[in-house]
Amino acid sequence: MRIHLKINANGVTIPFNHQHMLTGTIHKWIGINDEHGKTSLYSFSRLEGAIKYNDELKFQDQAYLFFSSIDEDLIKKLISGIRTDNKLFNGLEVKEIIIQEDPDLSDRSLFLAASPILIKRLENNSVRHILYNEPNAGTYLKETINKKMEISGLDIDDSLEIKFDCSNSSSKTMMISYKGIMNRVSWCPVFISANSETKKFIWNVGLGNSTGIGLGAIR
Repeated sequence: MRIHLKINANGVTIPFNHQHMLTGTIHKWIGINDEHGKTSLYSFSRLEGAIKYNDELKFQDQAYLFFSSIDEDLIKKLISGIRTDNKLFNGLEVKEIIIQEDPDLSDRSLFLAASPILIKRLENNSVRHILYNEPNAGTYLKETINKKMEISGLDIDDSLEIKFDCSNSSSKTMMISYKGIMNRVSWCPVFISANSETKKFIWNVGLGNSTGIGLGAIR
């Protein structure tokens, strides 16, 4: 299930490195839970609707955000938290909540990134970031999805294949900072071949690592 948030943001500016503030808002809305430290079975998009303004981001009118999860109870907690306190940060406030049920994805294979996709692995006692144009990038994404399906008690989909659309002209990598930790991430569409239920699962939980802090959401 996915909820879309329309946010009052007329003239509001926010720093480029605001992801920790957005994540903190999500945790505030969810409230007391046992999700912290676990593999996240949810994802959320970046804040959309801003333009670059000096060294910040500025919203002309509205901001947009979506949050997805396979856990409807978690979605309900989030909605309840928003209704209790609709404020984000820097003057941003939720003005409308739109609920979207899982769509029919049986005929879809191409999905767009709604937030940067992070793939990281520990190699030789150091963290390596795998980028969209590396040969095994899709295999790493598949590994993480299989792990999340196992955690969720779902059968592994043997037909699952994931690969980045490296031919897309808008594909790129970028460095992002989260609480001072730098990560090299990918902005690139992905092709997903799987059964319909697996696609819905991925549509909700996102791709790659750190979906719990707003990375790897897809649309």
